[in-house]
Amino acid sequence: MLDICLLGTGGMMPLPYRWLTSLMLRYNGSSLLIDCGEGTQITIREKGWSFNPIDIICITHFHGDHISGLPGILLAMGNSDRKEPLTMIGPKGLSKVVRSLRVIAPELPFEIKFIELEGPGQQIRLNGYVIDAFKVNHRITCYGYSISIERGGRFDPVRAKENNIPLKFWSRLQAGQTVSDDGVTYTPDMVLGPPRKGLKVTYSTDTRPTRSILENARGSDIFICEGMYSEDGDINNAVKYKHMTFEEAARLAKEAGVGELWLTHYSPALNHPENYLDSVRKIFSRTYICRDRKSRELNFEDE
Repeated sequence: MLDICLLGTGGMMPLPYRWLTSLMLRYNGSSLLIDCGEGTQITIREKGWSFNPIDIICITHFHGDHISGLPGILLAMGNSDRKEPLTMIGPKGLSKVVRSLRVIAPELPFEIKFIELEGPGQQIRLNGYVIDAFKVNHRITCYGYSISIERGGRFDPVRAKENNIPLKFWSRLQAGQTVSDDGVTYTPDMVLGPPRKGLKVTYSTDTRPTRSILENARGSDIFICEGMYSEDGDINNAVKYKHMTFEEAARLAKEAGVGELWLTHYSPALNHPENYLDSVRKIFSRTYICRDRKSRELNFEDE
């Protein structure tokens, strides 16, 4: 099971009715946060979730509406008596930016480890999450993220018996471990069927449409994408400031074959994005105009 919550849906500045865009995921006791603008810790509190289990923070880019809430989050995590290391992932220069922000949060009871992204893409595996970072097209270096939970094949006791594998090793092989005993090596593929469909969520903001988004969003259960501007009539501003319109996001979702499109990162001038839902659904029917803290519990297909 993967819990997801789109904590905020605003772009540029927080509003009384709309916090800045960020996403939180929870899996197997570990939480992952993507982006951390001003007020992120407030909306986490409003959701009723905890700071303590946040093990990974992914940053898309270094504009203030995506990172300025970081000192507050770090302090809140420290005050929650967290001791385990925190991993931060983001564009090259992340450690320098975070050190600068930590002038007001200099003492923390946990270590911060940094993974700085370079090039068009990179895959990181942590705490059961498979994190695929991919470069997008904004005014500064910016990355999107696909978060996947893989699922191994079904355990096959008949195959285990045919391969003469001792019963005492079955559980370890089922968990994906390789076991050696008395000069014989047993591997998980000797007892498992083909991999089954996992879970996948893709998050991309502050960008023009790109091939990298399309390729990484393909097959996602949920595609969370910016909709800075509501109409194709705003295309000049979208191109100028390197953002997207609702229609552009919907066309990406359709071509990528995603399960659902969640629009977010609305312009502060866009007071009623829901007014444009019907026109966007003509492009991609499973589009949602999100409000803060829209949540979903994703389960594997046969659960």
